[in-house]
Amino acid sequence: MRSAQCRRRARKALATLAATGYSAGSTASTHMMPPLTKSLLIANVVVFLLQQALGDSFTALLALWPLGSGEFMPWQLVTYAFAHASLTHIGFNMYGLWMFGSELERVWGPRRLAVFYFASVLTAAIAQLAVSALLGSDAPTLGASGGLFGLLVGFAMLFPQRRIVLLIPPIPMPAWVFVTLYGAIELTLGVTGTQAGVAHFAHLGGLLGGWLVIRYWRGQPPFGSGR
Repeated sequence: MRSAQCRRRARKALATLAATGYSAGSTASTHMMPPLTKSLLIANVVVFLLQQALGDSFTALLALWPLGSGEFMPWQLVTYAFAHASLTHIGFNMYGLWMFGSELERVWGPRRLAVFYFASVLTAAIAQLAVSALLGSDAPTLGASGGLFGLLVGFAMLFPQRRIVLLIPPIPMPAWVFVTLYGAIELTLGVTGTQAGVAHFAHLGGLLGGWLVIRYWRGQPPFGSGR
């Protein structure tokens, strides 16, 4: 009788863990940061330290410049995502990279996460270049936010019911609701020109890129057979 009750309690506990998206039977390795996420964090921190040591000229080489600025170089389509404007900028981005990147890497592994992350970085860059050309802007873009927004949509698509708690205000909500609202806010801010100095369309480009990659892997429209 006692063993039967234990089994029922164990099954109930497993069901509860599955409903929240966490893995039962986790070991110490589950709580360790996965290798690609760790490498991306280290690379971003190293680049930020180099920015502080080498100054604005080094940052200018990495930043994504508009096509008509005379400063654009092909490598900037990737390097801009490793440079940051301030300690707060890199701090928030790395927190998001750790939180969402770790979860996705545990499901996908490092190779698939790398493809997903850098696809989001590239689509964010393309979106920003297109909008900069349309508006005639000559301001550079930097930061991992485009890749982070890709991770956000990836997290929401894999774990739509996982609860995310905002820092301000501390309101818990399902991941899919959080990402939908965040995307709507970014679109509104981008179209209205509110909060100048933030690359809202790069964020939206990262969201779109991440969404398209997962749709491609799943064989969903606008793509064909699954991958």
